Amino acid sequence: MRSNATSVHWHGVWQRGSVEYDGVPGVTQCPIPPGKTFTYKFRAYQYGTTWYHSHVNLQITNGLFGPLIINGPATADYDEDVGAIFLQDWMHRSAFSSWFDNQKWGITESLSNTLINGTNSYDCSLAAADPNCVGGGEKFSLVFEPGKKYRMRLINVAADSQFQFSIDGHKLSVIASDLVPIQPYEADSIVINAAQRYDIIVEANAQPRDYWLRGGWVSACFGVANDTPSQMTGIVRYDAASSEQPRTTSIIEPPTTCSDEPYESLVPYLSLNVDSIADTTVEILNERLTHASVFQWTLNSSSLVLNWTEPTLNQILGGTSTFPEAYNVVHANRNTPGDDEWAVLVIDNEAGGLYGNIAHPVHLHGHDFWILAQEANAVWDGTVKSFKQTNPPRRDVATLPAHGYLAVAFKLDNPGTWLVHCHIVWHASQGLALEIVESQDAISVNQESRALLQDMCSAWAEWSPKAPFPTDGSGI
Repeated sequence: MRSNATSVHWHGVWQRGSVEYDGVPGVTQCPIPPGKTFTYKFRAYQYGTTWYHSHVNLQITNGLFGPLIINGPATADYDEDVGAIFLQDWMHRSAFSSWFDNQKWGITESLSNTLINGTNSYDCSLAAADPNCVGGGEKFSLVFEPGKKYRMRLINVAADSQFQFSIDGHKLSVIASDLVPIQPYEADSIVINAAQRYDIIVEANAQPRDYWLRGGWVSACFGVANDTPSQMTGIVRYDAASSEQPRTTSIIEPPTTCSDEPYESLVPYLSLNVDSIADTTVEILNERLTHASVFQWTLNSSSLVLNWTEPTLNQILGGTSTFPEAYNVVHANRNTPGDDEWAVLVIDNEAGGLYGNIAHPVHLHGHDFWILAQEANAVWDGTVKSFKQTNPPRRDVATLPAHGYLAVAFKLDNPGTWLVHCHIVWHASQGLALEIVESQDAISVNQESRALLQDMCSAWAEWSPKAPFPTDGSGI
């Protein structure tokens, strides 16, 4: 990119002992300016399906992402791993253009299409105002061999969409949510919110013919509209030579609410309980307009705005203990030595009017979290009586329900500066995020990495005054 800085975040990777490589400008590093390089070095303690993506504004929406599959122990019974399957919404113009024209003012713009692994067909009659539309394209397709079992790694890389994945005539065996293996369960379809992943196994046991594979854009999430919500389809063929359109129909009912897979279905294979809770932080989600009529989301009346030139991590390494209000810093510290203590974060969705109807996929960096409670149309009562602390669902993205609350716990075992944010790209850019500074006194970076961070910040300071486009929004 000749005119944009960037960074790369390794989604869901804990970064234990390597917070400096989490890839968030303004939090763990300065952006990488055009013409410069930055090498990320970290140890993968987890295994399974995840992805990497830019964490600079809206670059993810324009395609700066890819799969990250970490191999490890496996007990699942399957014959072939078909790899990552990206579920994506798409705009026929730059997301940055949409941001400057509409989204920064809180006005939504309909997305143009949906893609499965980067491909789909398109009918130009739906884009009459676009003289550059050429139409055509092709559907994503897979070929099944009767009797085989296929592992699919579903990844929602959407800007602002939840999907309901299914294959006509086939059952899905769900074996992992995000990077957490779970007790397998069978489903006709699964819902997957932005940035979530599911590993599934599908057995080729249907009558040999062509079947629709469906992405299923979910309208109940009250997000940005889509011009072609019913066209997010691919094809499963039992004959590689076939070029026919499937004639199958779906028996799946679309969701009536914007929520995750059933709470009781997501049972981690490795049972881990939430024991000693050291601290509980409550954040109230709301919205506001600035004096310039720019729309912002707020947490406890503050909207995140970062300074790319002064990342939080750099400030901590320099001895800073207080931060600007707009950094939305929450401190999380252990009360006793050891790492068997937990912090709890509760987010209450108290946004007003139509904004309260929106559910938000919330992602925590640096940790998996344990989902203690997740309830729509309710306010947390301030007690732990609603919390499930015995082997609750565990993952790194969970949906904050409309007019409801989400309570998550994470173990205080990874000192660092960790971003928490909505993974709807517009909302993140509109400030729906906070930083958790965990065990600040224990945060450390070796001399080699510290020098690399400083070199990158020097390069950014030299290039940023010449940047052709202003830095806008929250910075993430």
